[in-house]
Amino acid sequence: MAYIAVFERSEAQALDLFGWFGSKETPPTPSAQSLPYVVTFAVEGDAKAVEQTLKDTSGLYRLRNEPPAEGDSLARRAQADFGPLLDALWGLGYYNATLSFDVAGTALTLGEDPGRAARAANAYRARDVVPIAVRVQTGPLFALRAIATNDAQTRLPFTAQELPPKVVGLSAGDPARSADLRAAQARMVDHFRAQSRPLAKAVSIDPIVFHPQRIMDVAFAIAPGPVAPIGPITVTGAETVDPAVIRSFVYAEQGDPYSPKAIADMRKSVGRIQALGSVRIREAETLDANGQLPVFVEVTERKPRVVGFSARYSTIDGPALHGYWEHRNLFGGAERLRLESDIFLAPRNDGTRIKRFDDIEPSDIGGRFKASFLKPALYGTRNDLLIDGTLERDRTGGDRFGGYTSRFADLTGFIRHRFSDTFSVQGGLQVQKGQTSDVLGQVDYLVVGTPVSVTYDSTDKPLDPSRGMRLTASVVPYPTFFGSTVGMTVSKASASAYYSLDEDSRYILAGRIGFGSIVGASLEDIPANFRFFAGGGGSVRGFRYQSIGPQGPFGFVVGGRSLLEGSLEARIKVTDTIGIVPFVDAGGAFDSGFPDFEDKMRFSAGLGLRYYTAIGPIRLDVAAPLDRRPGDKPVSIYVSIGQAF
Repeated sequence: MAYIAVFERSEAQALDLFGWFGSKETPPTPSAQSLPYVVTFAVEGDAKAVEQTLKDTSGLYRLRNEPPAEGDSLARRAQADFGPLLDALWGLGYYNATLSFDVAGTALTLGEDPGRAARAANAYRARDVVPIAVRVQTGPLFALRAIATNDAQTRLPFTAQELPPKVVGLSAGDPARSADLRAAQARMVDHFRAQSRPLAKAVSIDPIVFHPQRIMDVAFAIAPGPVAPIGPITVTGAETVDPAVIRSFVYAEQGDPYSPKAIADMRKSVGRIQALGSVRIREAETLDANGQLPVFVEVTERKPRVVGFSARYSTIDGPALHGYWEHRNLFGGAERLRLESDIFLAPRNDGTRIKRFDDIEPSDIGGRFKASFLKPALYGTRNDLLIDGTLERDRTGGDRFGGYTSRFADLTGFIRHRFSDTFSVQGGLQVQKGQTSDVLGQVDYLVVGTPVSVTYDSTDKPLDPSRGMRLTASVVPYPTFFGSTVGMTVSKASASAYYSLDEDSRYILAGRIGFGSIVGASLEDIPANFRFFAGGGGSVRGFRYQSIGPQGPFGFVVGGRSLLEGSLEARIKVTDTIGIVPFVDAGGAFDSGFPDFEDKMRFSAGLGLRYYTAIGPIRLDVAAPLDRRPGDKPVSIYVSIGQAF
């Protein structure tokens, strides 16, 4: 929805260049019933620093498209601006600023009877818009001289150890802006709260302005409050979801040191429960009898059932349909049951293409059905039960690089233990029975494995991280004594890191590396859907999906027993909503069980465009192979929601 709104706004602005639509800068037409007016700002002094702030503050300017009926109302509207505009000028550090209005050629000053200005405005009725000029002389910018930070209880100044100067962030000679003073006050309170003082609060800011000297002395009074740990944690608002489940997602315990980060982490972790709609963490205003701070987790619940449907079309892969049904609170313990299915045209791996509807054969239809069940917080612990079942028929390839056909049924069951909101370990059992075929032949297989995996995620945002790292690693042995027809061990790992170069995260470096390995079986015995391939939007952009890897007969890519790939991006925000992302990708799949680089790595580079919305960035990447092969396209385009990794 955000994208559509921006498009409509841009289109309207473009049309308005030709005068087809109204504009806020064009006043209404004069009439006998109202007095439209136009406002200009005449600023002597530092105009660049103050003009936009004055426009944002002025009620007269904001209401310019709602003209009053008579001159008296217009003059009083202007007169009502004196207080807010002077406050804005003082807030910017211009304490000697002067302000007046010129209404229809008549001066209007602070405290003056608006009658003359009203009569001058009425003379414009039904013949022209009323000109109003806001005349400002900023005067010099005032500077800070003395800065005091005192304990509001003892009235003694804080030492540098108690309140480091870098936290205050103000020095003699800095501009005496009220916004900077309020920001410094907030930093001081945050500093003490981070020192496990939850009741820290700002008491006062006392500025003394010396107009002749153009300086200000300021004293801050802060009440740091006592050091206190987290107290009892109470869950409220849950109607059908078991509060014990919600409590299991709170990783702080009674007696732990208090910090704003602990409270923020609490909100974030509880918010992961899909049965909940909103989460609010409320802190008590006073300590309890044990000197601890009670904390209340207040939640609301979402509607339990949801249905979704989507359709897509690709010039390479053709149409596809996706649908799902989900219950978010099946038995009252935030259990999630999700059923989803996909139907799509599977690309032909013999090189022929579907050009008309009549060309479609039953074998061209691919499909996937998946059922997943999550039971969080078994018996109120941090252990979760996950069960997944999948039925799939797929076919990859569709060009000179070949591909494979696969059919399988898969069932997995896991127990996941959450150590914290960022770190978890899971282990379980997997059974998969299927058949794959490619140029190496057909493999009918049954594998029974015991997958073990770890996950670590300290990033700040799932779709657009600016700091932190993600790490996932898994090992799945499929031993023959469990009944597997292919004895092998499959290992996978991926890691990505994000580093913000500035405080506002307008410049971010992001890197990713992926690794895979299969040992214990020859390439021909490994089912094709287990082998490793590189290439595509989530791998090496610019190369076709799964087109990089060892080759078999006819030069077809048959996949490898190991994988190594990586990406590096510079994410640069040009504006608050537009960004560019230059990137390089590299990757390769190898015949050996571990990357040995006997098979060539492939490299690509490109430039991405990002449009940032409330739910995440809309991504458009244009990538080109740096070492093109016959059949590779010069460039490839990828569009999706969220960053590439």
